[in-house]
Amino acid sequence: MRGFGEKKHSKKKDYKENDQSRIINDAIQFHIEGKIEEATKGYQICINKGWQDYRVFANYGAILQSLGDLQKAELYTRKAIELNPNFTNAFFNLGIILKALDNLQQAKIYTQKAIELDPNLFIGYFQLGVICQDLGDLQEAKLYTRKAVELNPDFPNSNANLGNILRDLGELQEAELYTRKAVELNPNFSDAYFNLGLILKDFGNLEEAEIYTRKAITLNPEFIKAHLHLGNILRDLGHLKEARFCSEKIMSLRPWSIQGSYTFNYEMKLD
Repeated sequence: MRGFGEKKHSKKKDYKENDQSRIINDAIQFHIEGKIEEATKGYQICINKGWQDYRVFANYGAILQSLGDLQKAELYTRKAIELNPNFTNAFFNLGIILKALDNLQQAKIYTQKAIELDPNLFIGYFQLGVICQDLGDLQEAKLYTRKAVELNPDFPNSNANLGNILRDLGELQEAELYTRKAVELNPNFSDAYFNLGLILKDFGNLEEAEIYTRKAITLNPEFIKAHLHLGNILRDLGHLKEARFCSEKIMSLRPWSIQGSYTFNYEMKLD
């Protein structure tokens, strides 16, 4: 979520006066300080008075977005764009909202507009990569995510996502490189450790795959897919008793899962 705009500090917070710039700036300052209730009140006053300030509509839309009221968030963010067609953050936020509403094609269009307005908006390229993944266009997802990494090499999520895309494309060596970079940048990134375990299993390096998958579980003990993957690694290593423990762990976390998509494919006969 990106928001705000130019602001001015005010010495006194008083909504009794009909002072447009003062009320707007106070609302923005409250928002920056994380005082969402006060910011919301200020934005609503501005909207009710009919003040056409793009920052008000964009920031109020961002609050609604954070509260899960996506339909209204879309409405107010579109109004911000109408008032200021060059406001990068509003285009980016609208892309996020539309993706959450499963309108991926429109989400892509508005996110592309955001990076047209700001070619250095690395988070925009990252988001475009995610949208293209969801659309099933892995080559385009790779292109945008590479650009995100190029613009900000130290953002763990971009490295992790690029590794994930490359694995899906069968480019395992590069996938391993970027996924290792992700866990180097964020040693608490459970998803990246899990993905590294997947890649290493693809390489047939089961012992190391086990290590990284266990690390993912240590960081996120309720990571069901990691328990499943660990069970499959242990099965392939011939450790059937330990593999069965993984199955029982999944059952305890989500009792229905062992009958559904998380079923292990190994014999339950133990030594």
